[in-house]
Amino acid sequence: MKDKKADIIAVAKAARVSPSTVSRSFNHPELVKASTRKKIDTAVRQLGYIRNRAAQTIHGIRSGTVGLIVPTVDHAIFAELIQSFSEAIEELGFTILLASHGYDLQREYAITRKMLEHRVDGMALIGIEHEAETFGLLDSQDVPTVLLWNYAKTSHFTSVGSDNFRAGWLVGHHIGGLKHTRIAGLFPPLSGNDRAAQRRAGVETALAAFGVQIPEIWDIETPYSLGAAKDAVTRLMSREVTPTAIICGNDVLAWGALHALSRAGVNVPKDVSVTGIGDFTGSRDFEPGLTTVRIPARQIGAKAAQTIASKITAPDQEVANTLVIPELVLRQTCAVFSEK
Repeated sequence: MKDKKADIIAVAKAARVSPSTVSRSFNHPELVKASTRKKIDTAVRQLGYIRNRAAQTIHGIRSGTVGLIVPTVDHAIFAELIQSFSEAIEELGFTILLASHGYDLQREYAITRKMLEHRVDGMALIGIEHEAETFGLLDSQDVPTVLLWNYAKTSHFTSVGSDNFRAGWLVGHHIGGLKHTRIAGLFPPLSGNDRAAQRRAGVETALAAFGVQIPEIWDIETPYSLGAAKDAVTRLMSREVTPTAIICGNDVLAWGALHALSRAGVNVPKDVSVTGIGDFTGSRDFEPGLTTVRIPARQIGAKAAQTIASKITAPDQEVANTLVIPELVLRQTCAVFSEK
């Protein structure tokens, strides 16, 4: 005969608190002392207690979950962001439901609908631009929502992120200042990706101040893939006329470019300068170390978690958009252009 399943009374008894305190710890953790929550968590683990979320949501009690939808989980681009958001939101008493849409904003709409069907307490989306249907759905359900990674002074929902136009401008200005005029751009597809589009616009604006533009034949779009970037740069460097600098839309593409140039026997930075954006783990350790723009992913993730938790627990309180400043990180992949 199976043992009777543990209930909230058993948890309260084991933790030496009242059942109402256990319930408050689950539903409003911000109102319960950390030491008390720890005792309750220990009792829950020992007893194997499982909450009946379905019954709670029927009665209007929060589910304790936040939906986080990202474009991809395949690369380092969002790994630090997801990790920091997850850690911070857990500290605040919530758990994430994670999904990816593969840079397909129509698919993002479908995933958002499914998460709302599971009665998540809040939603976190990457970027400022989304399908009108997605915004409409979140508005109609009055779901607390935060937009991560990209900052805007005004946005449909509260945004927590960096200035991607500024990030692109920083590397464009740096390369222009090093006297390069034969410049290639290696960016991910811009459709459905406002971060990449703004970085590309920033590069273009900075180079224009030096009277330089990226020629169409060297303006390359490639998937977020180290292998795809290697192939693209290999083809680029096989042409009769080649660039002296390659500006990449993120560090993953820059890593691919560096691999391709090394395989082709091209010296970096003597023959070709390379820049990235992101400052992902590993960029510092390349030989030579990658010059890039630091986007503080962990800081963005933690701040976004605090923001969405505040919107859930204090819905009447105004929450401002948050800008996390990008920073140019100079390493060894860039040099002043000199005629051979």
